[in-house]
Amino acid sequence: MTEPTQWEKDTLQTLLFETLKEQRRKRRWGIFFKLVFFGFIAFFIFLSKHTQQTTFNRNKPHVAVINIHGIIDDNGQASANKVITALHDAYEEKNLQAVILSINSPGGSSVQSSYMYDEVMRLRTLNKKIPVYAVCEDYCASGGYYIAASAASIYANPGSLVGSIGAMINGFGAVDALHKLGIERRLITSGSDKGFLDPFSPLKKTDEAIAQTMLDEVHQQFIQDVKAGRGDRLKITDDLFSGRAWTGTGAKPLGLIDGFGSVDKVARDIIKNDNLIRYNDENNLLAQLSGQFGTSFKQAIQSELITRW
Repeated sequence: MTEPTQWEKDTLQTLLFETLKEQRRKRRWGIFFKLVFFGFIAFFIFLSKHTQQTTFNRNKPHVAVINIHGIIDDNGQASANKVITALHDAYEEKNLQAVILSINSPGGSSVQSSYMYDEVMRLRTLNKKIPVYAVCEDYCASGGYYIAASAASIYANPGSLVGSIGAMINGFGAVDALHKLGIERRLITSGSDKGFLDPFSPLKKTDEAIAQTMLDEVHQQFIQDVKAGRGDRLKITDDLFSGRAWTGTGAKPLGLIDGFGSVDKVARDIIKNDNLIRYNDENNLLAQLSGQFGTSFKQAIQSELITRW
């Protein structure tokens, strides 16, 4: 095979360098256009925020909306810590006119619900001129209703599910399944009740009695707080505290709610102020856009700056 001439080597080298320069040039232009694109997004976010703050302004009398959405637990968005922090932020504003608890929850932790109930009642006592309303969305059941009962007035949609004033412990038993599979359960405890409600052991009568006592205590606390919050508006019936849920239509005659309405309707027609400030709206569109912008910008820059040579 003929050895390449010096001219051929030089030509090949020149082509390779030109190719490399062209690829780098394209990469630079790619970064430039992406920066321009993300610059437009940043401008849009700034403009939207400016418009929002012009329309919905904390410097004017406003209504604080506190979201309590989803399962109530200590790690989620509907935790006592996050909701109470938002409440405190709202009450620190001198232009706060009213508070709306926007509730869309099937319930959850009785302890977290109790914390929120107690704090709303405390804040209402300290700030008597600032009314607190609860608005039930799809679900305002169990722990969700527990919190709603702390408000001065409760509103819902006729189709909302409301109530479920009860307590429960649920689980499963797999004793027969283990037996059929030939698996032996070995549980060693120090203390006769340490294996309380173990799903792989037969249910003991003593465990069932202990669990029932615990549930009854939690249930009674729930009932007492609902009665304290709702007062004479409640129509006590045999099934009011049975754990049953009602639609908004069925809940109103029982005194579980005071009327029908959404957050916007309560603000507009009852409070007479539609300047709504959402203090803990994790799903705010602008927040999503800001987060997506930051992530996409970082990924784009990283991908463009990685050298492949």
